[in-house]
Amino acid sequence: MTSTRETPLRLTQFAHGGGCACKIPPGELEDVLGGLAAALPAPGGAAPLLVGLATGDDAAVVGLPAADGAARAMVCTADFFTPVVDDPYDWGRIAAANALSDVYAMGGSPVLAVNLLSWPRGVLPFELAREVLRGGLEVAAEAGCHVGGGHSVDDPEPKYGMAVTGLADPARLLRNDAGRPGLPLSLTKPLGTGVLNNRHKATGERFEQAVATMAALNRDASAAALAAGVSCATDVTGFGLLGHLHKLARASGVTAVLDTAAVPFLEGAREAVREGYVSGGTRRNLEWVAPFTDFGGADADTRLLLADAQTSGGLLVAGEIPGAPVIGELVPRGAHSVVLK
Repeated sequence: MTSTRETPLRLTQFAHGGGCACKIPPGELEDVLGGLAAALPAPGGAAPLLVGLATGDDAAVVGLPAADGAARAMVCTADFFTPVVDDPYDWGRIAAANALSDVYAMGGSPVLAVNLLSWPRGVLPFELAREVLRGGLEVAAEAGCHVGGGHSVDDPEPKYGMAVTGLADPARLLRNDAGRPGLPLSLTKPLGTGVLNNRHKATGERFEQAVATMAALNRDASAAALAAGVSCATDVTGFGLLGHLHKLARASGVTAVLDTAAVPFLEGAREAVREGYVSGGTRRNLEWVAPFTDFGGADADTRLLLADAQTSGGLLVAGEIPGAPVIGELVPRGAHSVVLK
């Protein structure tokens, strides 16, 4: 399941971290953002803000004037990161799928994206940057989303992503604060991209199964959730499954019970953990969720995998959808926001 395909330059060696593992740690981020939502007055005459900073959801959503009698909402997000793989085309595909995912995680459809590119112009050739952008354009085209330009800066560290705008039905949003007791929890992509990417960065091994899952759109999963009447979901990215599960449970005022035996993992993920390919971001995730989690009898490797900083992960859905394993359920709020069984 691995390959050693050569590239002239290893992009991951030009980055201090990789993919969503380079996010600011969740606890530090919440300290920075704390109180900002309440401190900012709503601008006069602006469209209503349906989803903002308060619940830490995947994207911002504002209501729009109804057109032809149909209510509409605009979904806005931005996401970019350092190289997660060495192949520039694959990095572009993964970064685009990851940015588009935030719109799908809200129940929206992406309409327009703009590129966000940081490039060490005196170090890396622009031919590689072109390949990154080509990968992003192809995934956006697959999503039916226009790419209308963007912004670039000269930066010592390469970074790429997109700012994406989409449309949604305001009455059918997928929100992280809409969970309720009795709902099952489903996960649409296996975990393990973080540890496999970290191994790739250290050894140069190429993990095709990780690239395939990261470059895959969450479009079909989002559509399936809406078709099933689901109203609560989030995507699993840099804060790991445990981090995003904690945020969902906290926002919804419930406890999430996770069946660890039902959680799917990519081939090679457990081996990568055993051999020590665990990012600092994953360890910080685990440290952050520990006070809110009853780990039960889960061993150290399982805890790390459940906190593994994912890049372009799947949707965590409060409901059942075809093809996605059920990994737990929501129950009335208890002493912890997450309980492992």
